[in-house]
Amino acid sequence: MAATEEVKDVERAIEEAPVGEKREREEEAETMAPWEQHASIISIPRFDYTAPSSLLHHSHSGFLVTCSIKREKSATKEVMSILGKVLLPLGEEKGEVLKSSDASKRLKLCGQETEETGNFLKSIVTGENPNAEDLKPAKESVSEEQKSLMSLVKLTKSGLLLFTFPVDNSTDTTDIVSRVFPFMESGALKAPVWCHRIFPVQATCALTEKELQETVSKLVQRFVDDKQNTLSTPVKFAAGYNRRGVEEAKGKIQKASEVLDQCPLLDRTKCFETVAAGVKAIVPDSVVDLKSPELCVLVELLPLSRIPNGSYVAAVSVLPHRLVSTKPKLAIKPLVPETKQKKGQN
Repeated sequence: MAATEEVKDVERAIEEAPVGEKREREEEAETMAPWEQHASIISIPRFDYTAPSSLLHHSHSGFLVTCSIKREKSATKEVMSILGKVLLPLGEEKGEVLKSSDASKRLKLCGQETEETGNFLKSIVTGENPNAEDLKPAKESVSEEQKSLMSLVKLTKSGLLLFTFPVDNSTDTTDIVSRVFPFMESGALKAPVWCHRIFPVQATCALTEKELQETVSKLVQRFVDDKQNTLSTPVKFAAGYNRRGVEEAKGKIQKASEVLDQCPLLDRTKCFETVAAGVKAIVPDSVVDLKSPELCVLVELLPLSRIPNGSYVAAVSVLPHRLVSTKPKLAIKPLVPETKQKKGQN
């Protein structure tokens, strides 16, 4: 597998070091994990431990990223680079102005910033698209008084990254993710090494029947109102539900029946019934079509840390068919087609 740009930077730094220091770095690198080998060059953002509490009470947009297990830190750096390169100019194009006390100031990511993450977040406000190749680590930390635009949220399951925007931020995450695939196909972006999928989170809600149905209805209405989406009659829709982490975390402590008593929507059938009710509340003339849906409702249970037992939060999005794959199950499209992934592994 080809070395990433970060590893190349580390190798270059080792080559330029004095002989004694060079030998010491080489010996140290042999016993270090990939992300540790370039930790001195890449500043890994810290978790925002206040984010889970906010997710319990407010709806947030963001990105849920699946990645290789035990490669979360390398994947964090990789996804920031990917999103930074394809970021859409926001603001007037969407008729919305994102709030910022001072766009010219450096912006932080969960208490720690690099020039790359700072420029990436700044571009969300200004609409600029930074050149990732020219970005270097910041030498100074950011003031704690500055407001973070995007938080890295601590999860209890490996192989997942969750980034969230503030409550009052209306960034169109679906629009951003939709640009990733053309960039990949054109060769403007290299195939990622660690990141597998980027799920655009349009909203979050507590996993209750009332809140989930209301959230789905709100997002379906937004989808229907978008003139870019063409719908037939009856509207064909499908729903996907991922409960990753729940069976492992709860199964060791409680029986499945006890878990379902705490949260009935952990049952797939009950969740799908609630989603269907939310869809039909906006589009009464609609039918389920798992092969070629025009409207896809995806619900992702978020394995958040530091939340009370029995509390569950879900990420919800209503996406067009072009952004999802239907086999073997309904899910956001992988960044690299599975056939290419298998060839690379072979």
